[in-house]
Parts: sequence; C-alpha cells; structure tokens
Amino acid sequence: MATSQLTASSMTVSVRSFASFEGLRPSIVKFSSFGTLKPGSLSQRSCKGLFVKAAAIVAPKYTSIKPLGDRVLVKIKEADEKTEGGILLPTTAQSKPQGGEVVAVGEGKTIGKTKLETSVKAGAQVIYSKYAGTEVDFNGSSHLILKEDDIVGILETDDIKDLKPLNDRVFIKVTEAEEKTAGGLLLTEASKEKPSIGTVIAVGPGTLDEEGNRKPLSVAAGNTVLYSKYAGNDFKGNDGTNYIALRASDVMAVLS
Repeated sequence: MATSQLTASSMTVSVRSFASFEGLRPSIVKFSSFGTLKPGSLSQRSCKGLFVKAAAIVAPKYTSIKPLGDRVLVKIKEADEKTEGGILLPTTAQSKPQGGEVVAVGEGKTIGKTKLETSVKAGAQVIYSKYAGTEVDFNGSSHLILKEDDIVGILETDDIKDLKPLNDRVFIKVTEAEEKTAGGLLLTEASKEKPSIGTVIAVGPGTLDEEGNRKPLSVAAGNTVLYSKYAGNDFKGNDGTNYIALRASDVMAVLS
C-alpha cells in the first residue's frame, strides 16, 4: 500500500490535532515506539515513529482502471459490521477483509517465449494474501491492485472450506490443538500451542517453469503435513473449523 512518512522536518503534531486527519480510517494509522503518551507530550522529536498508510484516491473524472501485466483489480469485500449474533462491532474490532470480487485483469505475463493469460477472470470471488497490493478508492468503493501471484485462491461458495487454491498454494485443515498435556493436565486457551500440523484439502496446479509449463506440487490432497509455524493465511470455516492457506515451500514434511 502507498505509505507516507510524517517526520519532524515536515510538521508538528499534538494529541489534540489527530482529529484533523479527516478521511483516514483508524485501522490504517500506525503508531510505533511512542510508549506512554501524555497530553502535550508529542513533539517534533517524538513524531519520528508516526506512519500513515492511506489508500490512493482516484478522481471521479476517471471512469475505469485497466491493470497492466499480471496485475488484477479487486473490489474489496466490506468488513462485517455485526457478529453472527447481531451485535454491532466497533470499527477497531472489524476484521480486515481478505477477499473480494475481481473487476478487471491485465493482459497476463510472458515467460520465455510463452504468453500466459491471467488465471482469474472478472467476476471471480477471490481470497488474497494479507497486506498484499495497493489499496485504491475508486467509484466510492475500496479496491486493491495486486499481482496475480498474491491471490491465494478462488472461492466459489460462501464457505472458505471450498477454496480452490491457485499456483503453488496449499489449502490445509488445521489439526485441533491439544486439550491436555502428556500428564493429563487441562490446558487453557492461552497456553495451547498453535498447531503446525494439518490435512491437505486442496492444492494449486503448481508453479510455472521457464517455458511456461506447470510443475506439479510435491503434496496432494489427503496428505497429513507439517508446515512452518506462522506461515500463510489463517481462515475459519462457517462451522468454526480452522484452515490455513500457504505456499508449498512452507510445507516441511509429509507425515504417515
């Protein structure tokens, strides 16, 4: 995403003046290294850690955006404003969406002498990597311009369990965390270690070689695998089941 850095040389900021940043969502303003703030304590020196990330705004006079190369334009799905039980969520509690609808695609890319079209089409519902791409405000809606390789997969239903991974992505159903220690002691939620084992649900068609041919992945649906901790993108199915989508290179071993 486009990033602007506000430094001591460009401005002086006080606690009260933060309200003047009109149009910026609270979720895209990042404060780092401030520690404990006291009224009037923000000075030019203390603003060195302030970064503001904001979407690029396309003026109304432009009526279309045509992505170039293997880039894709996605209209971002709006964040849920309520829980399943109907409780309104404050802006800070609304999870950032990782999905949307493809509204335009580039002409594709060339590998060697082979011209490859983009593998997603306009109208497809896709899931993309968190923090990927550049956010753009266009026609009153939030969009994202990102590389095709940043698209994790295509979602043909409203449940993440049906995700169809692309390229070298692997979609895994995460094994539930252990409820007890080896000695039989019950574990609290905070002390349960994040699992890094799961069952492969679906795999992408593979990576492209220098001639534009697909190289099949070394794992297949049904494999139980050990994957790198903290890799990939986590998702939760409609029934509460945990899933993760990651690159095949993040799968370390097949268990049997």
